[in-house]
Amino acid sequence: MRILHLTPGTGSFHCGSCLRDHALIRALRSRGHDALMAPLYLPLVTDREVANPEIPVQAGGVSLYLQEKLPVLRHLPRFVHNWLNHPALLRLAGRWMSMTSAKDLGQMTLGALAGENGNQWSEWQRVLTWIKTEIKPDIISLSNGLLMGLCPVIQRDLGIPVIVSLQGEDAFLDTLIDPYREQCWEAMKANAMHVTRFVTASRYYGDLMQNRLNIPSDKMSLAYNGLELTAFAAAKPDPNWNTIGYFARMIHGKGLTTLIDAYILLNQRGNVPRLKLKIGGAKTAGDEKYIASLKAKLKAANCDRHVEWQPNLSFGDKVKFFRDLTLMSVPATYGEAFGLYVIESIASGVPVVQPRHGAFPELIELTHGGALCEPDDVESLATTIETLLLDGHRREQMITQGMAKVRIEFSAARMAEQFEEAMLSAQKS
Repeated sequence: MRILHLTPGTGSFHCGSCLRDHALIRALRSRGHDALMAPLYLPLVTDREVANPEIPVQAGGVSLYLQEKLPVLRHLPRFVHNWLNHPALLRLAGRWMSMTSAKDLGQMTLGALAGENGNQWSEWQRVLTWIKTEIKPDIISLSNGLLMGLCPVIQRDLGIPVIVSLQGEDAFLDTLIDPYREQCWEAMKANAMHVTRFVTASRYYGDLMQNRLNIPSDKMSLAYNGLELTAFAAAKPDPNWNTIGYFARMIHGKGLTTLIDAYILLNQRGNVPRLKLKIGGAKTAGDEKYIASLKAKLKAANCDRHVEWQPNLSFGDKVKFFRDLTLMSVPATYGEAFGLYVIESIASGVPVVQPRHGAFPELIELTHGGALCEPDDVESLATTIETLLLDGHRREQMITQGMAKVRIEFSAARMAEQFEEAMLSAQKS
């Protein structure tokens, strides 16, 4: 089957959705499919080798932004848009993407969801022409629901089945300012009617989005996010130190503030001697001010000496990062649709402590690889971490059970198998 997967690139940092998409396409190719992944907005960034030969960015972020703000630019010659889509320019833009104003972010999101009725349509129309004349896929896969503005025209003019993966759109849309928040949700609902099939990364998120977008239950499939697990092996932390890890985007929403506060509280209690904190994950220029405030907080509490910051690691360095941990926690402040870092940690033989919301209870139940604490509760997080650090036998049970379960339920091959079932269902629709 010839599959075209469209996915937004970040230009400068790794994200969970990007890593999932790369693993998915590589696994589908291993299953004999002619699967291609094309970047949108910004170049793709992956911590491993690319999933398929490089395809230029389709619908460049700079060009889309200018067309949204100045619709007259829709009529510029194609060579100008090609220049705006140059990888070097897009990567430079990616470094400052977090600086976009709240209003601009809302306008851009709504513009994309508006499809042929939006200011960005001339650029998206070129993508559809490219698909129709050059790629000619049997099925189109969209990495997330924010790309659904393409679906009505794909259904009407191309007649190609479209699968849309649902990967945390609510956490983004709910942060938009009024009136864009409500307008974007309404556009999502309208576009959802033109999707052949949805794929959700967890039962929790499938139920949530089914309700919010009025999706019929027979249009929803489950395909847990998976990893290429061969590189992950049992961690070997320093026996003389208890090391807590954090590996996700270095932002407040992922719960980094909560973890820092819990680490300070653990040091103040003094029940766990020789305690380290290692913080890794994506960091952009826009995150610097926030990170500086956390470093100042740690220093003021005299807890900064044994804290390490390791941003934007390569895949090899990420694997080493996990191998040094005793346990890990990313106490996100919102209900995550999945949380690939949980699977990466458990696959590395590192138990996790996660909030009791979102997909986390589902993942812990499936893997037995960690424990739950109360959401946004520093004391609950600190107590749960402390209990696990002082109970080596329980941690060993979690490590043994978790690593075995992850290799069964959350491999890239298993994800591709589930995704293939969704594609076959879409073709029959």
